[in-house]
Amino acid sequence: MSLPTVLITGASSGIGTVYAERFARRGHDLVLVARDKGRLNALAERLRDATGVAIDTLPADLTQRSDLAIVESRLRDDARIGILVNNAGIAQSGGFTEQSADSIEQLLTLNTIALTRLAAAVAPRLANAGEGAIINIGSVVGLAPEFGMSVYGASKAFVLFLSQGLSLELTPKGVYVQAVLPAATRTEIWERAGIDINTLTDVMDVGELVDAALVGFDRRETVTIPPLHVAERWDTLDASRQGLLSDIRQAQAAERYRPAQ
Repeated sequence: MSLPTVLITGASSGIGTVYAERFARRGHDLVLVARDKGRLNALAERLRDATGVAIDTLPADLTQRSDLAIVESRLRDDARIGILVNNAGIAQSGGFTEQSADSIEQLLTLNTIALTRLAAAVAPRLANAGEGAIINIGSVVGLAPEFGMSVYGASKAFVLFLSQGLSLELTPKGVYVQAVLPAATRTEIWERAGIDINTLTDVMDVGELVDAALVGFDRRETVTIPPLHVAERWDTLDASRQGLLSDIRQAQAAERYRPAQ
């Protein structure tokens, strides 16, 4: 049987490029999506020569509804595509009060709306087929408001929650959903956000990040956190969260919130 085609957003650099390289080496045909047509074509040519797989390029700015619609249509209609890598995303520098409403809207449009619409475009077809996968690239920043990237972190918290919810819905239908949570990774996202990567510590190489994420993919993990060395800490956090579920399903307010008599 032939391997499914993989559609990768944000494929022209960083994490997206390495995903393209790794899946091409595994023998998967690719559909590469990004804004930079020249870089997309150069990557496609290089990977065709190196691996022999078929590669289509689909230049698109996913913050533009018309471009997004083209990619959505491809995901809905191309039955060869069995894996979506929702990688495209942006960050921004400065605190919340220093960021413009327009820059915030652009970030949320790409990091949450586009990602969700693309997943929504492909999920029904995959569920009907009873197979396929969606990989959503989040961030450990979504777990840590203390890191001071409020809007970016909130967008990545959304990605984690969405992925966990989709996993519960789609796993019984044969569709695997993975959330990948990198920490600081050596990509162009920092420069584009106006952040000097040399001011950051403990920055992971992008190849190491993607290789680790693919180990989690092969193991069918729901949440993969490549920089987390003590896996039990995530297990403890998730178990604590689930322990809250029975406590928050109550018809009465907690005693501490009742008005004094």
